[in-house]
Amino acid sequence: MKIWMKRIFSTLGILLLIGILYAAFAPLPQDEVLPQEKWGAGSSSVEPAYSGLQREFPASNETDANLSTPEKVELGRLLFFDPILSQNNDLSCASCHNPDLGFTDGMQQSIGANKTALNRNAMSLWNVLYNTNFFWDGRASTLEEQINTPITHADEMAGLPSEIESELKAIPAYTALFEKAFGSEDAVTYENVQNAIASFERTLISNNSPFDRYAAGDVNALTPAQRRGLATFRSAGTRCFECHAAPTFSDDSFSVTGVPDLPGQVHDTGRMEIESTSLDGAFKAPTLRNIALTAPYMHNGAFATLEEVVDFYAKGGGRDDGVENMDIHVLGFELTDQEKSDLVAFMYALTDETNIPEFPVSVPSELPVVEHVDNPTREVVSQMNAGGTESVSTSTHEAVTLRVEAGQTIQSVVDKALPGDTIEVSYGIYKEHVIIDISDVKFFGIPNDKGEWPIIEGEGTGADGVIASGNNFEMGFFQVKNFTSNGVLVEGSKNIYLHDMYIENTGVYGVYPVRCTDVLIERIEGTLMNDAAIYAGKSENVVIRDTLTYGNVIGIELENTVNGEVYNNVAHDNTIGIFIDLLPQLPSKVSMYTKVYNNLTENNNGENFGKPGTAVALIPPGTGMLILAADHVEVYGNTIRGNKTGGLAIFNLTIGFSEEEIDVGPNPEHNYAHDNIYENNGYDADPFVKDMLGQGFDIIWDGSGVNNRFDEPNASTSFPPALPSKNLPGPLYNLYWRALNFVVGLVG
Repeated sequence: MKIWMKRIFSTLGILLLIGILYAAFAPLPQDEVLPQEKWGAGSSSVEPAYSGLQREFPASNETDANLSTPEKVELGRLLFFDPILSQNNDLSCASCHNPDLGFTDGMQQSIGANKTALNRNAMSLWNVLYNTNFFWDGRASTLEEQINTPITHADEMAGLPSEIESELKAIPAYTALFEKAFGSEDAVTYENVQNAIASFERTLISNNSPFDRYAAGDVNALTPAQRRGLATFRSAGTRCFECHAAPTFSDDSFSVTGVPDLPGQVHDTGRMEIESTSLDGAFKAPTLRNIALTAPYMHNGAFATLEEVVDFYAKGGGRDDGVENMDIHVLGFELTDQEKSDLVAFMYALTDETNIPEFPVSVPSELPVVEHVDNPTREVVSQMNAGGTESVSTSTHEAVTLRVEAGQTIQSVVDKALPGDTIEVSYGIYKEHVIIDISDVKFFGIPNDKGEWPIIEGEGTGADGVIASGNNFEMGFFQVKNFTSNGVLVEGSKNIYLHDMYIENTGVYGVYPVRCTDVLIERIEGTLMNDAAIYAGKSENVVIRDTLTYGNVIGIELENTVNGEVYNNVAHDNTIGIFIDLLPQLPSKVSMYTKVYNNLTENNNGENFGKPGTAVALIPPGTGMLILAADHVEVYGNTIRGNKTGGLAIFNLTIGFSEEEIDVGPNPEHNYAHDNIYENNGYDADPFVKDMLGQGFDIIWDGSGVNNRFDEPNASTSFPPALPSKNLPGPLYNLYWRALNFVVGLVG
């Protein structure tokens, strides 16, 4: 008996040792590490450029296996228009993608083989060479793969590859064209049909619209209404640009906007049909290039006009209809009739059919070719796009200083500026919003005798105080007050310097550089914003220093940004002082390499007055600093005091988002907090935290994410009570982390 007991205990001991060794040395689970080309942060603007609106187009989706040639393109054009690819020889690609209709068919939902009604609207093919996924649900990842689906789908063209090959081989003209395009006698293959059509479709490039000419420096290319519409399009109120950013005016992502199903239509789950972990009702954001020509709109053609589309988003999409997991940017907005008209006018300015292909008079099969269709919208486009066509001189401009004097509007002087100029604004109250799209501009306020800066005043009705898009933009010495969306918005630019401003009650953000690279923000005072007083998002290389923020929901926020530095700032009496975060459903998929040091964040116990439905509205009051899902953040030398819920909090995304909504690495990883001063934090925690943890703390970490370390001798309380030091050896850290997460899992 004693021998058996010894053997049992010996076996258990060995198993326990193995378990401990495994727990100590086996790698911990980590979020996927994205290659840098997939980060998505920073500007894509072109340098040198007349304006920051000139952006680099993405790389073509052409592959080495199917390099384009003129012969392939011409063969692909004929095949595109030839009904021979369909089973009944009555439908061609052009049947549903007619060039006269913006490469769509003008129907709510297309009609396929044998008059079968399909369940989705035909997508435009303009600029398809820049796509990385195809169809409304993204079911294809290459253009060649995309071409296969409509040709072979039983409800669309119902073609059979073997029959297609046989029919083509029986036509001498086609065999000669295939041999010329692919260089072999046996070139007539179904794969080469796909390759040829893909080569043709990659020539459907739209990049010379009035907007493009305006971006290149032709200030008259857009009408006044279209320029106003461009401002509304970029506004932090409408946030159209979040999913439809230049130059493609699409971000190839999938979002839930709540488009209603048509009467009698079976519910369309969208992306979920292809990927079970995706959101129900998520669809691809289509390009807005040539959008005016492609009515009706949305995945099922639910809306007949662009005005109806704007109305749909203005009411918040499907949010009020109870649609779940709505895109975080679809929140609703208010526009006047003029603003709506201007926004639609701007979308008309995205029209360019320069590269529209010729309809072949005949095709080698001698089957009927789809006929031209009268698109009445073309006439409306020509009327809408009545701006100038003069190109801008590229000769050297000697920089000058332009002065805004009493009785002038700022915009009237801005419109006279050229790259390199300085615009000075004399003291006064200017009841207008200002748009600056040219690069290399300095925009300065001139104080009065009392040292007061000029005021850009929105009177509680204007959307954005200043919108700038130029590279190398500097703005300082202004007060910006009482706008509904944003104080100063800089979008898609490089080398931005914002300084010496007072921003008050400007809606969502005070200063708002987004998709920018190399940003310096300093000496800004911001108060009464319902999101962040100072915000930088989807950007890289951002420095925020020597600012004062109070009375906002968030004092300072770095969202989905790479290489941030936040120091010597004071954030007090906000809902949360400093927020470093990675949010899902955005084009930038990382938030990393940020340093937060020598800041004072105190008494951030203000009521959260964020707009319902936004991510910021979820933040509990009383937090000094919050790191949400961000990686490689170092927090040190800060004074964090008087924050009733917690001093420093580190959480993963599941605290506020469902797993279905999360399309980024959800865990905070490789963060290090050390040598901060903590005083009187967590004394009256928000009910959300109190219900979860029982009380507040100086430091709150939910235990998620690997290699988070703490050396905080000044913290009197923390959750968990024992935090892993930077000096804790890797095997012991692994044991600690697994034990902690086991306990957290048990507690629930």
